[in-house]
Amino acid sequence: MSTKEIEIKVPAVGESISEVFIGEWYVGEGKFVAADKEVVGLETDKATFGVPAPVGGVVTRILKKAGESASIGEVIGYLQPSDAPVATAAPAPSAAPVAPAPTAPAKAGGHVMPAAASEMAKNNLPAGSVSGTGPGGRVLKEDVIRTVQAGPVRVGGSRETRNVPLSPIRQTIAKRLVEAQQTAALLTTFNEVDMSAVKKLRESYKDVFEKKYGVKLGFMSFFVRAVVAGLQQFPALNAQMNGKQLTHFNYCDIGIAIGGGKGLVVPVLRNAENMSFSDIELAIVQYAVKAKNNQITLEELDGGTFTITNGGVYGSLLSTPIVNPPQSGVLGMHGIFDRPIAVNGEVVIRPMMYVALTYDHRVVDGREAVSFLKLVKDLIEDPTRLILEV
Repeated sequence: MSTKEIEIKVPAVGESISEVFIGEWYVGEGKFVAADKEVVGLETDKATFGVPAPVGGVVTRILKKAGESASIGEVIGYLQPSDAPVATAAPAPSAAPVAPAPTAPAKAGGHVMPAAASEMAKNNLPAGSVSGTGPGGRVLKEDVIRTVQAGPVRVGGSRETRNVPLSPIRQTIAKRLVEAQQTAALLTTFNEVDMSAVKKLRESYKDVFEKKYGVKLGFMSFFVRAVVAGLQQFPALNAQMNGKQLTHFNYCDIGIAIGGGKGLVVPVLRNAENMSFSDIELAIVQYAVKAKNNQITLEELDGGTFTITNGGVYGSLLSTPIVNPPQSGVLGMHGIFDRPIAVNGEVVIRPMMYVALTYDHRVVDGREAVSFLKLVKDLIEDPTRLILEV
């Protein structure tokens, strides 16, 4: 085995990416890593990915710590090629019983990983309040979530502050949201949808649908199909401002906002106009799994002509979603709550959802936006139309 150290470099991840953020070292200095196993996790402004070890060996030096940035091609660590360590044989049983060694308690206030730091900031947890269960007492995101679920953390009068660097993903989210507010003429229109028919349809066919396609029938596929129908009838919502001209698309690439381990990501359903209900549900499930494991690729996030976001999964009653530039529209779904409404002159209780459409008024007229949202409402309230395409 060669004794020369091997450089661990930041790989090229896309033409427009020049810098990455060190997310987490999965293998510390002095530890062995097998070939092709991920040794460090990196983040860009769009996605996260792992860097595999080119050969098996021991990590000898880490040059860039978690939270620091690095350029494409930059050396961030070194690996000494070596064989895997040989497991030590278990000691022969002693004639007399030996008391087991006490288990070391989890360390409180150890090195806080970036994802954990963001979670602590979100929940206003002071430094040192979370016990770390990671290697070397590192505080992981799971440790923070476990602490929050366990109950209130007693601050004990502490007034410490902690500066947490924004990850590239968070920086890009902030930049794009401000850009949307400053450059687009945003306006939001609202409506409400009676979800009774869709709920009844799902209840009737959920078992046979799952048995045939291996995935549950959710609400999102109905909304994707309704949005596609709306975009085809009101194409301005599927267009984008491009300097002094508008770019129209003859396809519908629908971005679906999904909460992931590093924040909100918006992977795209390509040519959603050609996707069946099962195609949509399968794609969304796959994206959700990848987002949870921070495995969404740049290609899966690139582009998109319209976006759907569902705050209802977090309990939202009503909100005003922000357009994802350079797109011209975003549909916000919300929670389904039983409410009294008037039907044929009588007050009845129905499962209702508020929907919101935010659009760029430079591209879309109010009449088109309101008509689009009304069509989405009508199609959801009469889902048979989605199947018959009428």
